[in-house]
Parts: sequence; C-alpha cells; structure tokens
Amino acid sequence: MIHASAVIDPGAQLDVGVEVGPFAVIGAGVEIGGGTRIGPHAVIRGPTRIGRDNRIFQFASVGEDPQDMKYRGEETRLEIGDRNQIRECATVHRGTIQDQGVTRIGNDNLFMAYTHVAHDCRIGDHVIMANAASLGGHVEIQDWAILGGFTIVHQFCRIGAHSFCAMGSAVSKDLPPYVTVGGQPAAPHGINSEGLRRRGFTPAAITGIKRAYRALYLGGLKLDEALERIRGLVAEAPEVAALADFVAERTRSIVR
Repeated sequence: MIHASAVIDPGAQLDVGVEVGPFAVIGAGVEIGGGTRIGPHAVIRGPTRIGRDNRIFQFASVGEDPQDMKYRGEETRLEIGDRNQIRECATVHRGTIQDQGVTRIGNDNLFMAYTHVAHDCRIGDHVIMANAASLGGHVEIQDWAILGGFTIVHQFCRIGAHSFCAMGSAVSKDLPPYVTVGGQPAAPHGINSEGLRRRGFTPAAITGIKRAYRALYLGGLKLDEALERIRGLVAEAPEVAALADFVAERTRSIVR
C-alpha cells in the first residue's frame, strides 16, 4: 500500500489501509486514518491529523507552514476530517498562534485543483471550492457553501451555509447564508434556490428565505430594520433563523 519511493518520517502514524503513492513525502507529526489515499508527489507536513477515507491527489501540499510574516516556527497544526478530496496542486496550511493555532476542515468537502486554504481557516462539511478558489487567513466557510472557480475571499471573512459565489467573485465582507453573489467586489444576486432544492428544502422554506432576502437587500431598510423583519419570518420558515443569527452577529460587514 506504500510505494517504495515514498518518504515517510518515523514520527508519522499511518493506519492500516492507508495508500501512499510514488515520491510522496509525509513528515513527522502526521496522523492519517484508514482508507485515505495519498497521491504521487504529494507533501504532508505536521503536526497534521487526517481522518478516514480522504483522497489527496498528486502534487498537493498539505500542512505546510502558514504564509504569514508573523510566523516564527511555532508549533501549530492542521486537522482534517473524513471523506475529503484535495485535488492536484491544492495547498492547505497550518494555523498561527495569533489565532487558535489550528486550521480545521470538516467532512465530505471538495477542494479542486489549485485551491488554497490559508492559515487558521475553518471549513465545515460538504463545501466545494472550485478550481483556483483561494481563502485568506482566518476565513470561516460554513456547511454546503460553494465557491466558484477563481473566487477569492479576504481574510477574516465568513461565508454562510448554503451560499454560492459565482466564478471570479471577490468577497471582502461576510456573506450571509443562502445568498448568491458575484462580481468584484461581490454583490448579491438572489438566493441559492437550486442548491436549496437539491438539498431537500421545502417550497415553504425557500419562500421564507426569499422573503428574508428581500427584506435584507430590496426593501431599502437599514440593517437593524431588516433584521427585525427577518426575525418575524422565522415562525413560518424556521430555516430563516440561520440568516437572522448571522446578520445579528456581524452588523457592519455584510455583503450588501
């Protein structure tokens, strides 16, 4: 299961069933769960913990030092869950002590070729980052969000659940759940209706989310007024609560 040309540090821990391709390099402090496959020429540095049934493709760089001028070699880490795909030439970096010292990735995510996950990012579950999408440091991506190809997200931004960023979007403010954006800078273009239908949201839920979107973006309301109206929709569509909570937490940096 481990190619003879692979270089694996004695301080790495690989479960039974891990596959490692030719010329891959796995450093000290790396833990890899069973069923994970590491492609040829991939490089994984520690401290990094990788769960089960992931696939890391050729030339990916996982667990490398953060690209932060403040980094001075402190021991920080990367944690990756299960069933993720990290495609060709993607890069994922460890955290910094200026944050919590860890970059975290959940389960069932797809990072296409040349994507970049910077230091201290937090990625939920079922996230898709299309080719060359890039995150600055300290970015949070919530469950089921999709970033189109060449999307860039500024450091410290938060991308809400079930949102959608069109190809080439430049996101410099927080993106609420369910919302679709595009452009440079990114601007709102409705809700991610098709994605919500595919994930089993009921027509009533989607209608409630559309009404919340209108209150936030089309009603000419101040943010606190829009938030009050959105909260009034929760009774008929409980899914709207996620949008209300998101807006309430970040009232000065929402994409509008």
